[in-house]
Amino acid sequence: MADEQPAAARSGLAFLQAILRGEAPPAPIAELLDFRLCAVEAGRVAFEGRPAASHYNPIGTVHGGWAATLLDSAMGCAVHSVLEAGTGYTTLELKVNLVRPITAATGPVRAEGTLVHRGRRTATSEGRLTDAAGRLLAHGSCTCLLFPL
Repeated sequence: MADEQPAAARSGLAFLQAILRGEAPPAPIAELLDFRLCAVEAGRVAFEGRPAASHYNPIGTVHGGWAATLLDSAMGCAVHSVLEAGTGYTTLELKVNLVRPITAATGPVRAEGTLVHRGRRTATSEGRLTDAAGRLLAHGSCTCLLFPL
């Protein structure tokens, strides 16, 4: 049964856990780019995705924006996981380092975001994108602006 409670009415952790359990819908971007939430705890969130030819840039590798989107999702949700009900966030700054090419042959990848600091108005997090063998594909950092909903 779908959970129809709005995101603002519950803590970030409760909201993300509802998505993980399938009781709340995932973000439309996750469906569009074929990735899914796979782990949630306070201060740590992971997404899994499978790169495909539909994610390629003109030179035949996965567009860096796909990796950045997975990392932004994981790092932003790591921040979201520690917010109380009625608090929202948005990415203020995003830094991504792509360290290996990604192709459809790379297979499934995992983006893990970890909270670094939560302040009154901003929060920071960091993330790593790895392949199934644990090889680093990209890493990044994120600053989020916190605001009342």
